[in-house]
Amino acid sequence: MHKRGLLIAGTLTMSVILAGCFQGEQSLKEEMDPPQNAEPVDNLEDSQSGEQKENAKEGEQPKSETVARELYLMDANGMVASQTLELPNPESKEVASQVLEYLVKDGPVAQILPNGFQAVLPAGTEVLGIDLQEDGTMIVNLSEEFSNYEANDEKKILEAVTYSLTQFENVKDVQLQMEGKALSEMPVNGTPISQGYSRANGINVTDTGTSDLMQSKTVTMFYPAEHDENRYYVPVTQYVEQKQDADELSAIVENLVDGPGVQSNVTQVFNPTTTLTSKPSLKDGILQLQFNNDILKDGEKAVISDEVMETIVRTMTEVKGVDAVQVSVENVEQLVNENGEAYTEPVTKQQFTPTEEI
Repeated sequence: MHKRGLLIAGTLTMSVILAGCFQGEQSLKEEMDPPQNAEPVDNLEDSQSGEQKENAKEGEQPKSETVARELYLMDANGMVASQTLELPNPESKEVASQVLEYLVKDGPVAQILPNGFQAVLPAGTEVLGIDLQEDGTMIVNLSEEFSNYEANDEKKILEAVTYSLTQFENVKDVQLQMEGKALSEMPVNGTPISQGYSRANGINVTDTGTSDLMQSKTVTMFYPAEHDENRYYVPVTQYVEQKQDADELSAIVENLVDGPGVQSNVTQVFNPTTTLTSKPSLKDGILQLQFNNDILKDGEKAVISDEVMETIVRTMTEVKGVDAVQVSVENVEQLVNENGEAYTEPVTKQQFTPTEEI
């Protein structure tokens, strides 16, 4: 009887171990399988999870306790701008829920807010649920506290939520609910949102004095700003007038050089006499731009300001089909940055940003 008891106990123990292994295998498979059709946001992944997936394949624990996320917050001038912050690495795939929770005033973001920035969602707002549909629409259900904001902040809230969530590759636009009821308009100032909200709606939209809006195109441009020692870039959506027989890329560059018009909360980095000396060309995702010498910070050493280069690259890579920018100056053989390093290859947005942006 004693031996039989040991045999039964051993069998039960082995069954428990095998069941645990099978459950672990199932959990790993669910984590690695790509989402099918309409997917809950728990399965949503971005470029930051690549190393973690490799570790999961090898049966290792994730090494990092935090993960870098882009949060669109409000700066000291009331502009919406991104800040890359280290958030706790969630145990599940509820990354989008976590991003939204870190947009709530007096929430977990309060301890890590950069100097001069504030969260945008009203204090007490809870994320009741999120669903990512097959077409890339993310449905966000928020609690009734969501409506406790000032009318002047309505567009900023929409922009911050939309841009924060669309940092993930498979999120294209956002539709809002409150207490489970779909919102056709925002609850305070009535901004229409029945068709959802996307990056196509713009951010920090400014009036540059364009006379014919029907013949204009909205383009999001990036300008540097500073608060104390915190340097960052503010996206500003401007109307670019499409003149007859004019090149679209040239028009965008010219407007970028002119600056954001009446918007004075960002820095103008170009010399006012900076001009293109030839028509821009785009081939295989590389945009070629040639300027006159006035774009240079130091003409004798062929130095182009780092802020000028980053402003150009961040802006022009937002244009469809542009992956990188090759900047040249007429009659200058080799451009260098402020550290004296030569620009021998086209410049990409990833050289300035720690995380991959949509």
